[in-house]
Amino acid sequence: MGEYEHLLSVQDLHTTFTTDNGEVQAVNGVSFNLDERKVLGIVGESGSGKSVTAYSIMQILAENGRISGGRILFKGEDISKWDEKQMSGFRGKSCSIIFQDPMTSLNPVFSVGNQLMEAIRLHTDKKGQEARDRAIEMLKLVGINEPEKRLKQYPFELSGGMRQRVMIAMALACEPDILIADEPTTALDVTIQAQILELMLDIQKKLGMAIIMVTHDLGVIAEMCDEIIVMYGGRVCERGTADEIFYNPKHEYTKGLLHSIPSLDGSKGRLQSIEGTPINMLNMPNGCAFCPRCKEAMKICLEALPPEQQINDFHKASCWINVRDGHYPLTEEEIAAGGYTEKEIEEVVSHG
Repeated sequence: MGEYEHLLSVQDLHTTFTTDNGEVQAVNGVSFNLDERKVLGIVGESGSGKSVTAYSIMQILAENGRISGGRILFKGEDISKWDEKQMSGFRGKSCSIIFQDPMTSLNPVFSVGNQLMEAIRLHTDKKGQEARDRAIEMLKLVGINEPEKRLKQYPFELSGGMRQRVMIAMALACEPDILIADEPTTALDVTIQAQILELMLDIQKKLGMAIIMVTHDLGVIAEMCDEIIVMYGGRVCERGTADEIFYNPKHEYTKGLLHSIPSLDGSKGRLQSIEGTPINMLNMPNGCAFCPRCKEAMKICLEALPPEQQINDFHKASCWINVRDGHYPLTEEEIAAGGYTEKEIEEVVSHG
C-alpha cells in the first residue's frame, strides 16, 4: 500500500452550510478509513449527512457549503487543502461518483457517446478513435448490448437501468482508485437494483477499486460491505461489520432502522416506524442528536455527547444506554476525551 496507511482517511470532518437562518453543521466530526479493494457502506435517513460526507470528499458542495474542519487524506495527502486545479485531476481519475438519479445526471441534449468520451478525453491521454474504443469497451463491461448503437443515442432513448449503467461506465472509464455510489439504485425497481449491485461488485473485483456505498437502505448493502457506518444528525452513531450491525446493534437508531426492514416470511409482523421527525440541524442538542426521538432517552443524552465505545474488535457505538446497562463501561481515556464529569457518569450508571 505504499507509504500511506489507508487509501482514504477522513479525520474529524466538519462541513458547514451558511443559510439565512444560520450555520448548518451538516457533517459534525465524522471519521473513517477506507482501504484498497474494500467496500464501505454509509447508512442513514435523509438529512443524516451521508451524501454531504461523500460530496465533501470530492469537494462538489453547493456554493454556500464549505469544509470547516478536519482532514481528508488520500494516499497520505490532505486533499481538503487542494485547489480547484488539483481537485479536477483527482475527480474522475482517482475518485469517481455515481449520483442517485440517472434520469437527471446525464445531459439530455448530448448523446451518450459524447458524454462518455468527454470524460475519457478529460482524464486520460486517449483521443479520437481510442476514446471511442474505450467508451465501447466500458459499455460492454457494464452489460449494455449493442454498445456502438448506444453511443449515438440520447439519454431519453434509454431505460432507467440502462442510464444507470451508462453512469457507472462513465465513473469507471478512468479506472479510479475510489468509487462513490450515492444511492445508485434509488430510482430503479427491485430487479434492476439487484443487477446494478451485482454489477458493481463484479467490476470492483476486476478493477480492484475501493467503494463507498451511500444509502438509506440497510438491506441494499447487507452482503456488499466490509464495514458499515450508521449516521444520524451529521455524526457517526455506530460502525462495524455487517454481521455486527445486523445481529448485534448497540444504538437505538440502528435498531429502529433494522425494525423497519420487512421480512420475506412476515415473521416481523407489522413494521415499526421511528417516531418523531428528523433533527433540526439549526437547533442541535449538546448531547446525542437522536435523543428527541429515542424511547430510551435519559437526561444526560441531551446534555453530553456519548463517547464512541469499543463494543468488540469489529464494532463501535456511541450510546449512553451501553454505559447505563453496564455492559460496556467507559474507559478513563473515553471519559477524558469526552470531557465528562463524575456526576454525569454516575447519573447514567446509577439512575439511567
